[in-house]
Order: sequence, then C-alpha cells, then structure tokens
Amino acid sequence: MRIRGAPRPGTPARSTRPRDIGFAIASCAVLAAYNNVINRHPWHYQRYVALNACATAAALSAAAASGLTAADMGFAREQWPPGRLATGLAAGAAGTWLLVAVVPAARPVLNDKRINSLNGRAVAYQAVVRIPIGTVLWEETAFRGVLQAALRRVMPQTAAIVVTSAVFGIWHIRPTLQALRVNGLASDRRQATARLAAGVAATTASGVLLSWLRARSGSLAAPVLLHLATNSGGMAAAWAAASLGRAPDE
Repeated sequence: MRIRGAPRPGTPARSTRPRDIGFAIASCAVLAAYNNVINRHPWHYQRYVALNACATAAALSAAAASGLTAADMGFAREQWPPGRLATGLAAGAAGTWLLVAVVPAARPVLNDKRINSLNGRAVAYQAVVRIPIGTVLWEETAFRGVLQAALRRVMPQTAAIVVTSAVFGIWHIRPTLQALRVNGLASDRRQATARLAAGVAATTASGVLLSWLRARSGSLAAPVLLHLATNSGGMAAAWAAASLGRAPDE
C-alpha cells in the first residue's frame, strides 16, 4: 500500500544541487542558441553530418560529466527496444506520407523547392545519412536524451516535457524562416511572422509528442524511430510527389 503523498515507485527524487540546476539551465541556453546561430554559416551546411555528430558526442560527454547515466538518458541496454507504441506511430507516419504522395490533391502539401531540385542519389543521401545522423540522432540525443534527463532531475516530469518542447520549438526558428524564404513565403513581413509562429508552434507540439513518447516508453529509441520516420519519410514522399507531378518529357 502506497502512503498518501509519497513518491510513486520508480519516481526519481528531485535534485536541489546548484550544479544540477545549473547544468539544466545551461543546456536550455546552449540548445536555444545553437541552431539559430551556427545555422547561419555556410560551413555548417557543408559539414552538417560531421559537425552534428561531434556535437552529439560533446553533449553526451557533458551529460556524463554532470552525473547523468545512460539509463537516465534512455539508452541503457535494456532500453534499446523502442516498444510497440513507437513502432506503431512510426509506421503510421510513414503510411501517412505515402498516402499524401500518391493522392494528387494532397501533393501540394509536400511542395518544397529545396527537395524538388534534388536527384535520386541526393535524396537517398539525405534520407539515409544526413537526416538520420545529422538531424535525428543529434536532436533526439540533445533534447529527449540530455535535456529532458537534466530537467527531469530538477523538476517534475510534466514540467520537464514542457520546457524541453519549448526549447525544441525555439531551436527551429531559423530553419523555419529559411524554409519560408526558399519557398517564397516570407516576402510580406506580417505573413512571414505569422507563418514562422505557426511553424515554431508545430515543432513545439511535435516536441511534446516526442518527449511524451520518451517518458512513456522509457527508451530514447522510441522518439528516434518516430522522428526518423517523420523526417526521412517526408523527404522521400516530397521527392516522390515532385517526380510524379512532373510532365513525362521533363
């Protein structure tokens, strides 16, 4: 029988140590700034995979130095299986992209000039190497691995999910603005601001889902699988839709 007001079994005790609170705050600040600052430089795009792989290693090293364990971050050996829920969500995401790509009326949703100009080899590299290593592995390790664990150490789980997701939304400000500009959707300042806010809100909401899945499954592999199906699946679907929409003689 659980005593009323006592912590639930398996609930970690919250730390009040200044070093743990400081690490959580520093992690929020670094991640909020990283993508919006380094993403401005052409060399980051050119060395995207290598730089983000190094950033992943650096984040894990800093987390370990702060006292976080592999189990805290969701990738201890027993946490490797993503679970049926994550597998089902990933399959649903992939199936949705496929449906959007094959239904002509839905294809405009996938229109992205950054993808339309790529050939099959470039799309394969994006979907198999650049996105899995440079985007998914880095972002999931940084947010659902390190940041969420650092915040969970000093605050309740719901608060940790909210803060992690808010920082994830801030992380996407500059990439969202770049996508709007490339696709000619940022010429009017008022519309650009509204679309930027909508994009950031959408990535924040997706962050809530990924963080919830991480907490629910206990495994970092769960959000990794869903994030991979969403991003790589979206890339492949956008290219397929563009190819299907081209005239035969193009």
